[in-house]
Amino acid sequence: MASKTVMQLLEEANSVVPAVAASEAVQWIGDENTILLDVRPAAAIKETGTVEGALQIPRGLLEFNADPSFQMHNPAMDPSKRVVIFCTAGGQAALAGQTLKSMGYGEVYNGGGLDAWKDAGATIVKA
Repeated sequence: MASKTVMQLLEEANSVVPAVAASEAVQWIGDENTILLDVRPAAAIKETGTVEGALQIPRGLLEFNADPSFQMHNPAMDPSKRVVIFCTAGGQAALAGQTLKSMGYGEVYNGGGLDAWKDAGATIVKA
């Protein structure tokens, strides 16, 4: 198998995970059928805060928390809900979204970076 560059991996992820503008996604804040998911490391979230109501699961633990059959499953992760993932700039969100799609999550969006959410009027809270 040929090796891939990070740009190739991102291109593949972006081809299966549609982007949604933060200005549109903020309308889904508080929607019971939407999961807002911050996949940044805990240290980054502590430093900058996160969107109010967002679930915080670092990308490295996503699969364990997303799989309903696994002992570490987070019950807030529901494959039947719309999932909007955000990070610092959108790259981690794309890769995490591709993972969720491969795990059977149907409606998954790349919500981009936290700054776009701030600019769109999302309330940012300290973790």
